[in-house]
Amino acid sequence: MIVTERVYRNKEKGFKILVDRVWPRGLTKEAVAANIWEKDIAPSNTLRKWFSHDESKWAEFKKRYEKELDSAENIEKIKYIKLLERKHSKIILLFGAKDELHNQAVVLKEVLDKLK
Repeated sequence: MIVTERVYRNKEKGFKILVDRVWPRGLTKEAVAANIWEKDIAPSNTLRKWFSHDESKWAEFKKRYEKELDSAENIEKIKYIKLLERKHSKIILLFGAKDELHNQAVVLKEVLDKLK
């Protein structure tokens, strides 16, 4: 099972993957408690800055980010996360955004959930 959780809440139990390109503001490594940090699977800096968590850009952001996830490097990371899902009962994609419905972890989870 793959779930998303805001890193500032971070109460879920499971294998935690931080999926932000930028380290969460004001948090220590211990507070984040991520098993791994997959910053390169996060949206590019250009896309991240363009989106700027503007909900009106959500549909276009999803489309552009899914295209970035389709790169050879990201496909390998996605396969790795799917492998981890088979090894662990729960994978938690940690993100820092305040908006829990419109962020890269939501898109990444949708992509991961489509794969067998």
